[in-house]
Amino acid sequence: MSVLPELRYPTVTEQVRAARALTAQRPGVCTLRQVGASRAGRPLHLLSVGRARRAVLVVAGAHANEPTGSCTLLALARRVLEQRELRDGMSWHFLLCADPDGASLHVTPAPRSLFDYHLGFFRPAGPEQPEWAPSVLPPDRLPPETRALTGVIDELRPYLQVTLHGTDLGGSWVQLTKDVPGLAEPFAKSAAELHIPVETGASDAAGWPASGPGVHVMPAPGIGPAYPSLPDDARHSTWFHAHRYGGLTAVVEVPMWASDLVDDPAPHPAPAAALGRLARRLQRDALEVTRVLEGALPRLAELDGPLLRAARWGLELVPGLAADLAHTPPADRTMAYVGSVDAFARRVPLRAAAMLRRVLRGTDERAAKQLEHLVATWSDAFAERFRARWVPLENQVEHQSRTVVAAALHAREKTG
Repeated sequence: MSVLPELRYPTVTEQVRAARALTAQRPGVCTLRQVGASRAGRPLHLLSVGRARRAVLVVAGAHANEPTGSCTLLALARRVLEQRELRDGMSWHFLLCADPDGASLHVTPAPRSLFDYHLGFFRPAGPEQPEWAPSVLPPDRLPPETRALTGVIDELRPYLQVTLHGTDLGGSWVQLTKDVPGLAEPFAKSAAELHIPVETGASDAAGWPASGPGVHVMPAPGIGPAYPSLPDDARHSTWFHAHRYGGLTAVVEVPMWASDLVDDPAPHPAPAAALGRLARRLQRDALEVTRVLEGALPRLAELDGPLLRAARWGLELVPGLAADLAHTPPADRTMAYVGSVDAFARRVPLRAAAMLRRVLRGTDERAAKQLEHLVATWSDAFAERFRARWVPLENQVEHQSRTVVAAALHAREKTG
């Protein structure tokens, strides 16, 4: 189902080293500076190319388990330096990693399979994610990474913020906080040329209007969420901070492994019944992980690290999410949407099991082995069900880069 990736994902240290090399090569055009520090004291760096007031801000590393953006960001910086027309009246600013603490905990730089990817998996609990924290925490409790990001937005007032995200298995899609007319065509063309499926029914954008296949625009404030139980709301995230200055945010997602099952626009014959079955499987799988966790609790009494918090947070989402899937009318009735929800429902218990396994290694080896078996079984089933195929890293990066450039040029036309 996979071969060893041709390239590897860089560490934050390697990112910073590469950014310093660019500034040394073009000191009159590039600058690199620290714009904040993480909770653990790790620096947050901003690489700037050009000095024009009209700014594009590109953010990588908001989710530790989505490493493609770290490569894309550096490729984009080089492209902007090489193509002078991209600096015509525009400056580009690259936040190298929004969550360096999280990046230090996700340790799969060259995953050979979904199982390999999950052995070193980490994704923080919602309140500890820099972009999502404002949607679940009061302003006085926001983490320093969030304050650094919003501080950069306040300083630059970008007409466009692009945040580089990714998915382990699926397709590519874009989420926009305001429409960018003309973006759908170059996005679709790039995906087709690079053999990357377009996720036309992405569960992350369930119920959002589309300006083209896979290009989803945030709905009006009065429209409720597709999954009412989930605590976060994109309209309260850092994605909307750029709106204070007339800007917008584009979220560009690209898969590590692709599946052609997520771009089928055909109507599903029975979407509500299918979602009900996915809800029951979600509950069953989560219960297996919860039982292991409960059995290990006596050995976890003194532990409260980010891996354990994240695993518990994910498991706590399951009852409400399962109820949403079972009892809320489907936000989309296509094969693609049901496939995307299928993938989403597999990820929640799989990720919790993967992180809890890491917590219990050396503390409760028997429980860790139980969880490793679940992670292996569920990873293999996920890959087999979706006929996963590895997307060469250079294709992931090229598609994400093309989409960012297209968004910057089309949004510039929109903002005048």
